[in-house]
Amino acid sequence: MDCGPTCLRMVAKYYGKNFSAQRLRNISGINREGVSLLGISEAAEKIGFRTIGTRLTLNQLAETELPAILHWDQKHFVVVYKAPSKSAKERLWYIADPAKGLITYTEKEFLMHWLSVHNNGHSQGIVLMLSPTPELYAQEGDKKEGLNFSFLLRYLYRYKQLVIQLLIGLGVGSLLQLIVPFLTQSIVDIGINTRNLNFIYIILIAQTMLFIGRMSVDFIRSWILLHISTRINISILTDFLIKLMKLPMSFFDTKMTGDIMQRMNDQKRIETFLTGSTLNVIFSMFNLVVFTAVLAYYNLNIFIIFLVSSALYSLWVIAFLKKRRDLDFKRFDISSKNQSSIVQLISGMQEIKLNNCEQQKRWEWESLQAGLFKFSIKSLSLGQVQQSGAFFINEGKNIIITFLVAKAVIDGQLTLGGMMAIQYIIGQMNSPIEQLLGFIQSLQDAKISLERLNEIHQISDEESVQQVYLNELPQSKTISISNLNFTYPGAGNEPVLKGINLTIPEGKTTAIVGMSGSGKTTILKLLLRFYVPEKGELKVGATNLDQVGYRYWRGQCGTVMQDGFIFSDNIAKNIAVADEYPDMEKLQHAIKVANITDLIENLPLGLYTKIGAEGNGISQGQKQRILIARAVYKNPEYIFFDEATNALDANNESVIMQNLEEFFKGRTVVVVAHRLSTVKNADNIVVLDKGIIIEQGTHAELTKSKGEYYQLVKNQLELGN
Repeated sequence: MDCGPTCLRMVAKYYGKNFSAQRLRNISGINREGVSLLGISEAAEKIGFRTIGTRLTLNQLAETELPAILHWDQKHFVVVYKAPSKSAKERLWYIADPAKGLITYTEKEFLMHWLSVHNNGHSQGIVLMLSPTPELYAQEGDKKEGLNFSFLLRYLYRYKQLVIQLLIGLGVGSLLQLIVPFLTQSIVDIGINTRNLNFIYIILIAQTMLFIGRMSVDFIRSWILLHISTRINISILTDFLIKLMKLPMSFFDTKMTGDIMQRMNDQKRIETFLTGSTLNVIFSMFNLVVFTAVLAYYNLNIFIIFLVSSALYSLWVIAFLKKRRDLDFKRFDISSKNQSSIVQLISGMQEIKLNNCEQQKRWEWESLQAGLFKFSIKSLSLGQVQQSGAFFINEGKNIIITFLVAKAVIDGQLTLGGMMAIQYIIGQMNSPIEQLLGFIQSLQDAKISLERLNEIHQISDEESVQQVYLNELPQSKTISISNLNFTYPGAGNEPVLKGINLTIPEGKTTAIVGMSGSGKTTILKLLLRFYVPEKGELKVGATNLDQVGYRYWRGQCGTVMQDGFIFSDNIAKNIAVADEYPDMEKLQHAIKVANITDLIENLPLGLYTKIGAEGNGISQGQKQRILIARAVYKNPEYIFFDEATNALDANNESVIMQNLEEFFKGRTVVVVAHRLSTVKNADNIVVLDKGIIIEQGTHAELTKSKGEYYQLVKNQLELGN
């Protein structure tokens, strides 16, 4: 989905300007399908490029100013940054692919991916040519701001007392380890050489006590570490959820479920880095410094060999970090798609079986698994190459040191106990170096996860902290809409609403009718502040709606949307979603208005029967009645119903509409409906067609005028009169 904005970001970077991915996403009109070439072109012009989108032949492309953006495989965007020279024997094209990195293609491979049309006998591909203008250089680039490691360390600081205990435990463990080589040397050099068995007993008892001490310290350390890591993990996830819940509703239109879930899984890597790698590496370094000094004291040559080989080992591992980073982004992408696929398979199983598409859906899932398998092979082969090189350097060093130590003993330069002590020290020094390199990899993982976390944290909250919002409604509660225009994100999309002027009087019922796609639900969503109008004003009384707090405004609105959600919880909690302990009087009133008494009485646990995905299955009509009860329970000032009764049978609808008429008294109501029997008694009926209000009035007035409304109601209402 991000390939378009990423290509534009690369081209801007080529000309020395750094723009954030989020900024380019916003201005290119990203939606669930990603962006179109028109969207990239419009975004490029906004940041200071001159653009031409066209079809070219290969020879024309070779003479074009590069870099340029190409439409690739009919579904993707890449940057071509270097064309082959005319004199080149092997004609190679250089591509920067957001999904795969920098790739070189032969001309045949390049044409296979790029060509899309045949025109007058010429094969052509789609290209967006970009030329910088002075405006680009005048633009302010985006600074890399947002979350950094100081943000993470704040989580550790909350548990500073436990961290201090942990550090003391690590320190004691390190000191106990330091004593071991000297005890080993004294057993051999004093105990064995002087044949003093009592001395050996004393040293072995000391070693046993050290071993028990170290084991006890490790046990305590593990408990403290578990305690800290669990708390930090919950804190990071809670903060992430708090941030998600503060984001505008429009954010959830473009983000896939798997993507958000995968980001939540990413938190584990940050927590592991904070609690595992960081604290352990501090004492690994302490051990390394101390043991290095001891090794230098025993034998300087061995110390130099150890130092050189460790430097080689480190360089070898660091050389693989960039490749690991690329693989990590691919892992995230495949895993998020896999997660979305599994959620879809489970939640859509009934539909899959009804349409006999089990095999096709399974094949789609298996195709993703094949992608995961390929990724695992790449990941494994990278790990094996890295591991074999590191193992070769490490073991080579150990063999050389063993030879030099043995030679030193034979030459009389070192005692046998000294040799054993050195071997122990080398073993203890290998571990910190491995831990240090593990730390570097863990740091890289945490940094990548932090970048992904940052993308969410950098999105502006729905309610800006800088702005002061009103938390009360004006005296006049009439809603007025003036000159309202709205287009859904996506370049080239037609406006859904055009120049809407509408008054929704306080205490009256306004109905909005029209054909599918005429913009009825969009008006409702704008009133509920799902989106910000592109042009025009929404007012409550004389107050602009954007001055009223989002949470406060939604608290005044009882809503039933077409795709309302039922939680996996009991009926009482599903109706009183915002109350921990439902108010029984309000609950009974809501149940009565929504006419669900019969449903509740027939269930085994009544009000406390679990429904939703993990509970009792309920019909679409029963679901709508529970959603109506939820809206009534809120006792709101405003009621917004979007096809709230379209799944009800005629008897239920009749009873509920009678109950609602009583409930609507004194409230401002907006009803969107296809089923026109639900809007017949509205005070004002608004007829929409292709985003324009074409007529409005009462049912009697509109049927009398025999316009568009008359055509809509002719078959539905007139037959019933």
